[in-house]
Amino acid sequence: MNNMPSLRLAGKRALVTGAARGIGAAIALKLAEDGADVAITYGKSADKAEALAADIRALGRKAVAFQADAASPEAAKTAVEQTVADLGSLDILVNNAGVLIAGDFTEQSLEDIDRQLNVNVRGVFLVTQAALKHIPNGGRIISVGSNAGLSVPFAGIAVYAATKSALESFTRGLARELGPREITVNLVRPGPIDTDMNPADGALAPSIIPSLSISRYGQTREVAEAVAFLAGPGAAYVTGSGILVDGGISA
Repeated sequence: MNNMPSLRLAGKRALVTGAARGIGAAIALKLAEDGADVAITYGKSADKAEALAADIRALGRKAVAFQADAASPEAAKTAVEQTVADLGSLDILVNNAGVLIAGDFTEQSLEDIDRQLNVNVRGVFLVTQAALKHIPNGGRIISVGSNAGLSVPFAGIAVYAATKSALESFTRGLARELGPREITVNLVRPGPIDTDMNPADGALAPSIIPSLSISRYGQTREVAEAVAFLAGPGAAYVTGSGILVDGGISA
C-alpha cells in the first residue's frame, strides 16, 4: 500500500512573478512541493532567484528563473513565452510582483506614482493577458493583492492601496469572462507579513501590531498556503473571490 501523500499539482506548470525572495519565493517553493514545475521572474536578485530554482529542482521539479521588469510590457510577454518554451505549458499564473512606495501623497513624485501603477496594475494586466493565450480550460490565475485593497489601516499608502483595490475589480471582472472555461481568478490579500518590504522588527511594526487580532506579523509560508489552495483542485468552484491572510487587521 502506497502511503506517500498525493501531489495535488502534479503535472502542472506555474509562473510566479517577482519570486526571488519574500512572499513570491515562498509561493514558488510551496507550489513545487505540491508537484508543480515552476518558472519565476525577478527584478535584481539574480543570485537569490537561482538559489530558489535550485531548491525547487532538489524537489524533483523543473525550475527556471529569468530577469523581467514587472513594469515592462515587453517583459510581460517574454516571461510568459519563456515559461511555455522551458516548461512546455502554463496552467497556473501567480501575479506576485509588486512595489510599495510609502509617503505623504501630496509629496509623491510622478515617477513614484507611475512605478506603483505600472508594476501593481498594468503589469498584472499585461502578464495575465499574455498568459491567457496559453492557459488551458481549468487553469488558475491568482494575484497577490493586499488587505489595503479593502481598507487602509494607516496613512502613507494611498497610491499603493489604490493599486491593490484595482485588482479587486479586475479579479471579479475577469472571473466573469473566464467562467465558461472554468479558469478561476482569485486574490490572496496579505496583511503585515515579515518581509524585507515590511519587517517584523521594522519601524512600522509598533504601530501595526496593536491593530492585529493575532498579535504578530505573518510568515511568508502562510500566504503561500493560501495561494496553493486556490491553485489546487479543491478550489475549482472558487472564483472572483479572495482570501485575507492578515492576522485579523481587517476584522
